[in-house]
Amino acid sequence: MTNTLLSIGHGYSARALARLLFDRGWQVIGTTRSAEKADALRAEGVDAITWPGEPLPLADATHLLVSVAPAGSGDPVLKLAGDQISAARHLTWAGYLSTTAVYGDHKGGWVDESTPLAPTTERGKARARAESAWAALGLPLHIFRLAGIYGPGRGPLAKVRRGTARRIVKKGQVFSRIHVEDIAAVLAASIERPNPGATYNVCDDDPSPPGDVIEHAARLLELPVPPAVGLDSAEVSPMARSFYAESKRVRNDRIKDELGVTLKYPDYRSGLAALLVAEADADSSNAC
Repeated sequence: MTNTLLSIGHGYSARALARLLFDRGWQVIGTTRSAEKADALRAEGVDAITWPGEPLPLADATHLLVSVAPAGSGDPVLKLAGDQISAARHLTWAGYLSTTAVYGDHKGGWVDESTPLAPTTERGKARARAESAWAALGLPLHIFRLAGIYGPGRGPLAKVRRGTARRIVKKGQVFSRIHVEDIAAVLAASIERPNPGATYNVCDDDPSPPGDVIEHAARLLELPVPPAVGLDSAEVSPMARSFYAESKRVRNDRIKDELGVTLKYPDYRSGLAALLVAEADADSSNAC
């Protein structure tokens, strides 16, 4: 039987995983809410369906990945299909993409998967509730707590180019982040080494002040470094302020020790440099 991943909410990280799985002979079924996005996914080789709308083909799947964020009223996937998903006892692996925001604020201190959850933002609290709800289904569930995601077309380089980057400075503030290709590698490693009930922090080795990352991106692009902006500035959105309400360093030992993952991009410098090289190679190919 062909391994088949049903990816609910087939977005940025799931698309990176699909590229790995296609090379291994997998079928990937991805859901999206837009017919236009479904057409784009089909062009990538995904068997795309619009959902809600079309039936959710759980019977066809051997593996399940959920990337949909919870809403204020709860997890929308469980609300629409919780009973159906809970009954899918044939699944050999299930993954839920969460966030390191569930740990809350540790004033720059270190957290790992054993750290008690203490979210302070509404986003983090909703994720913690969603984790519990998914764990209660009795599936062979694996929870992945993702740090800030960057990669092609997304992250500091793209923001600097668009002129939307804000070099927000708050003393002592550090964030963890992760390249999308490393997210895909972690998910693929978990699929190969399932451990139902496991939780993994998915981040690189170098928690850093966000202003330093923006400055480095600007210098790589040889563009002006955005001026420093205080957190109380009118230029800072409420969403950004919620991110800056928490500061922590996230440990990633478990993805290395249990899954055998070696990060391709262990820090933002290597990740951003690789993105620039890939873009230059693409431009060169297009020119030919």
